[in-house]
Amino acid sequence: MPAPDTDITELLRAAATGDGAAESELFRVLYAELKSLASARLAREFGANTLSATGLVHEAYLRLTGSRLPEFNDRRHFMAIAATVMRRVLVDRARSAGRSKRGDGLVALTLDDAQSLAVDARDLIELDDALQRLFERDPMMARVVELRYFAGLDVEQTAAALDSSPRSVNRAWTAARAWLLREMG
Repeated sequence: MPAPDTDITELLRAAATGDGAAESELFRVLYAELKSLASARLAREFGANTLSATGLVHEAYLRLTGSRLPEFNDRRHFMAIAATVMRRVLVDRARSAGRSKRGDGLVALTLDDAQSLAVDARDLIELDDALQRLFERDPMMARVVELRYFAGLDVEQTAAALDSSPRSVNRAWTAARAWLLREMG
């Protein structure tokens, strides 16, 4: 059973002050939720990646915390930022794979991830570039795409994360998808 949001908020605040025990407890409590978020992202349209859900959670958490955990308002804020960091990890890996001379932009597989399918890194990079342009035009629509597509949240979860209504999220999702399809050709 997930920890109550008030407990998470207290752990986030304590961890932001440098409390190592609170940070460890926070990671332990949110690990399953973070792994679910990573699994949802890896299962999206691009199929899989060279990272397992566990690897994505660990790399994103390391980037997120750096030398010290930043201050977050609550669980929703933390999870929204975690989704953004996971997206950055995947896009950075796709860009790195695109620079590789071997594979023509395809992401290589490790033995640990043999069940994974290779993905075309160029598609992920193109989507990320279009999403950056959408952030400049309409940050709300871009956040909806990020949470729905990259984080795998449903409409209600996205609405809660953005402190918005499901109806507003649906409108933004529909408009953003149309805009992205036009942008990406």
